[in-house]
Amino acid sequence: MRSYSFFTIVLLCLAILLIDALAFYWLLSITRPITSILLKNSIYIAFWIFTIGLITSILLLKIKLELVAPERQQLIISRLYGLTVSSFIPKFIFVVVISILYFSNFVFSEQESLIIIPLVGVFSGFLPFFVILYAIFSAVYRFKVHHIKLNFDALPMRYNGLRIVHISDLHLGSFNFKYHNLQKAIKKINQLKPDFIFFTGDLVNNFAWELLGWDSVLNQLSAKQGKIAVLGNHDYGDYSQWPTPHDKQINFKGIQEFYKKIDFKLLMNEAKVFENSDTQIAIIGVENWGNGGFKKYGDLEKALEKVDDSNFKILLSHDPSHWPEEVAHHTDIALTLSGHTHGMQAGISFRNKKWSPIKYKYKHWAGLYKEGGQYLYVTRGLGWMGFPGRLGMRPEITLIELSCAKDMT
Repeated sequence: MRSYSFFTIVLLCLAILLIDALAFYWLLSITRPITSILLKNSIYIAFWIFTIGLITSILLLKIKLELVAPERQQLIISRLYGLTVSSFIPKFIFVVVISILYFSNFVFSEQESLIIIPLVGVFSGFLPFFVILYAIFSAVYRFKVHHIKLNFDALPMRYNGLRIVHISDLHLGSFNFKYHNLQKAIKKINQLKPDFIFFTGDLVNNFAWELLGWDSVLNQLSAKQGKIAVLGNHDYGDYSQWPTPHDKQINFKGIQEFYKKIDFKLLMNEAKVFENSDTQIAIIGVENWGNGGFKKYGDLEKALEKVDDSNFKILLSHDPSHWPEEVAHHTDIALTLSGHTHGMQAGISFRNKKWSPIKYKYKHWAGLYKEGGQYLYVTRGLGWMGFPGRLGMRPEITLIELSCAKDMT
């Protein structure tokens, strides 16, 4: 959970004030045709009441954040993100669109400008606002199933048709103990009748207390052969100040113990081999390993120590930046499953086309990737962190169906 200084919050408020001043300047222009002085003044007063109210709310929430118990801090941070994004982005788009239209007004006649520019300006401001509201209050819980079919020469025939459900990044603290919001996802997962459920980390935002009561929800997950998990960067308690190292360790132990309550096998730089007569499949789990300032707890070499070369291997590794660095072309691991990026919780995802600003930080950020005969799948995540919504990146449940290439016709 990232902490922002009061100075940073003041700078944010000044940025909001600047954008609002520019927006008001253009608002004066597009309301010029309105003849009613009362209506004009009402619009202007409402505009500044909203701006002052927003800035006041952000400052009060920051002050409140320093005073409340840790259990309530995530809710306040989410409100800060929600208020800022829902106000700043629509007004920023409004200012940009209106500026472009006015500075290229030679395209329109004077009469057309009086009609077209105000209409386009209002639309450009209100549309993003309502889209963001939809992202916060609806899309964030519209769980989507992605169905992927892969075939491998090395897959033992015994595992032909193996059904894997891959989920990641629950961030249970963000749900604020609203257990019913995850029930729809649980139902969707069980309806897929998976052989395995694999969870690739970030169970919490930072604290073990976020898990209170969630065992009764996650215990409902059902898989025929097993449920297996690894840790993500948020599961170590690294994003908080702890009174002592011992307190941090107790928190970490609490998160590890929770997996036993929900019947998940937590793999920490180790592997679990499933054997059936002379065929074996190895599920390898590493602790968090990532580039870009993230601590590298993962040890793939250690995790592979007891894995026979003849095994068909699936790796669970939270951060997809691990794959090109240590997995692809470095091992014979057939399939790697990761999460971490959330698809930035904002972007475009339509059929086989996808785009998000996160692509400029992560080469592998959502969907399926292939190098030679090795695959990486990066899920967009099931929960959320920071901004309390999802724009074009719905929360994901992934069904991966494995086939033996020798059986393909």
